[in-house]
Amino acid sequence: MSRPVTPDELYTLLATPVLHDPILLIHLTGWIDASGCAADARDIILDQIDATPVASFETEWLIDHRARRPLMHIVEGVITALDWPEISLVRGADSAGNDFLLLHGAEPDHNWRTFCDAVVQLAHRFGVRRVIGLGAYPASAPHTRPSRLSSTASTPELAVLGFTPATLNVPAGMQAAVEFALHEAAISSVGLWAQVPHYISGATYAPATQALIEGLVGAAGLVFDSSELAAEALATRNRLDGLVSNEDSHRDMLRALEEHYDEAVDVEASIRGDGVADEIAEFLRNQTGDSG
Repeated sequence: MSRPVTPDELYTLLATPVLHDPILLIHLTGWIDASGCAADARDIILDQIDATPVASFETEWLIDHRARRPLMHIVEGVITALDWPEISLVRGADSAGNDFLLLHGAEPDHNWRTFCDAVVQLAHRFGVRRVIGLGAYPASAPHTRPSRLSSTASTPELAVLGFTPATLNVPAGMQAAVEFALHEAAISSVGLWAQVPHYISGATYAPATQALIEGLVGAAGLVFDSSELAAEALATRNRLDGLVSNEDSHRDMLRALEEHYDEAVDVEASIRGDGVADEIAEFLRNQTGDSG
């Protein structure tokens, strides 16, 4: 049996930028991400920033390479390169100049608790005030309504960002483990989950990606350009409208989903009460200046 690894051994520090009240965003592949919407949100964020590498993780301690094999490049029979799974922490700034860190890469297979400890170390080192995890899941949601966000959070006040009136016991991913570890280290955490219509069948779904990108404004005060996503979302809506209109059973299914969606919105509004949504948004905006 190999010896236990320490948090310090799990990463190599590449830079020590001075950051002002940064948010830590997390997306790790390998857990729930319907239609790859959270991965698409991660890519959009990376495309819009000048990412500076801050830390790289030692995946020999973290990844089962039989489950996530390196990608081999072969040119006319010659092996030219191997791309190994990576986990990286990068620094960026949004369009308003707000500092943030992005932890992304493969979800670890091993040493989960030690990985959490390493992320907590880095979060404290750079003064992270909140962590936001990105995800997406299949839901009984119609494409004819706005894509909604659900949330997991470290406090009841933050949990209302995406209203989820339920008590659940479900398997956790590494993102949830990191979020909880940071909460225990006195750093507030929110998991943003976009709802994707269950009948999309794995195709990309821009409305859910757009919901995640725009949800970062309320959850973290981070602003990214979502104009291209809005155009893609409209095209997706039109395409799905055309597909559904050709089949009576599809139209009936969609009508039932719309009724369920509208009822859920009404229930949410009645529980929150008039004006409470505005108060929640104001609360979250005010939280952007706290230390967790």
